[in-house]
Amino acid sequence: MPALQVRDVVGGMRRVLVPGQEFSLVQHATEQATTRVAAVGIALPERRQTTDELLATRRHRFPLPFQQHTGIAERRVCGPGEDSGTLAVGAARDALAHWGGDPAGLGMVVSCSITRYRGEDAYDFEPGYGFAVKEAIGAHDALHFDVNNACAGMLTGVHLVDNFIRRGVVRSGLVVSGERITSLAANAARTIRSYTSKQLASLTLGDAGAAVVLERAPDGAPGLFSEVTTYAEHADLCIGRPDPDAPGARMDTDGSGIHRAAILSAPRTILRSMERNGFTPDDVDHVIPHQTSVPAIRAGIKHTERKVGTYAKNVIYNVEKFGNTSSTTHFVALHECLNDGRVNEGDRVVMLCYASGLTVGVTGFPIDGIAVDHARSA
Repeated sequence: MPALQVRDVVGGMRRVLVPGQEFSLVQHATEQATTRVAAVGIALPERRQTTDELLATRRHRFPLPFQQHTGIAERRVCGPGEDSGTLAVGAARDALAHWGGDPAGLGMVVSCSITRYRGEDAYDFEPGYGFAVKEAIGAHDALHFDVNNACAGMLTGVHLVDNFIRRGVVRSGLVVSGERITSLAANAARTIRSYTSKQLASLTLGDAGAAVVLERAPDGAPGLFSEVTTYAEHADLCIGRPDPDAPGARMDTDGSGIHRAAILSAPRTILRSMERNGFTPDDVDHVIPHQTSVPAIRAGIKHTERKVGTYAKNVIYNVEKFGNTSSTTHFVALHECLNDGRVNEGDRVVMLCYASGLTVGVTGFPIDGIAVDHARSA
């Protein structure tokens, strides 16, 4: 067997030619580092749409006590001049203002938007939003790429930037997403004919942008941990596709099926990740689950508590005010809690994501003075 041949060194990684394969990436040895959450930013559309207003647009009228069943009273909806791009850039600028650092010093920018709407009905495929955001904020030298992992997008981006920081490739990074996703809700409202419609889950959606700055933590400081796992046997439980009868897309979801699969899969992912990182459920002060509906969150947390053997001290949800803002949901909730004092310095936060795919993820980190002080200055 011939010897491995090192081709080049790029960003702290060695590209190695493996006989019989094109190449694999081997981690280049670096000093140990950890990652901290340095700042969080959001951008919300001005317009509020109540659940009653959304349901009033239905063509087919039948009893639908949607607010009672989901707890969602309203959501934000993009208006003129607001779209996926403006929300992403607005959230990035908000996070940078809280951070106080020079955008030119960011090592990388990762965009995690599911949607790329420009205006009401134009959809941008190129250039990637990672490039568009970094140019808009002045991070011209940053590495950039896009990640699309449904509602797990931002936590997947955090997972990747954490890896780059730990390996010494960059010292800081921005994870950002802008979601103008309520067109799915508008299309669903026009077409659903019964409470069993697979488009019913689309009525929970809301628009929002969110961003988080990650940076290398001081030496010896506890840092972030993250794990993202895919259970692909459940991939067909939620499918997005072009809407055949209206501009934009539609989303067909087996709501009860994906909820059941998520809560059955989550405990082992949570426990495995915590164990690998010296974290126990008793160490957690706040849990931020994916914001789907109030009953779903409560049922999921109750099941997880039984499996992990501890009680969640504080479960955070704001779905009643914002709906399910897809990939941005965790950081919209965290930003609000930092601002109103529900999350404080020294607290330990765990975010749980459940996304079509099926993807289950867990991200945990301590809150430090930078994140708290900067968020409260908003």
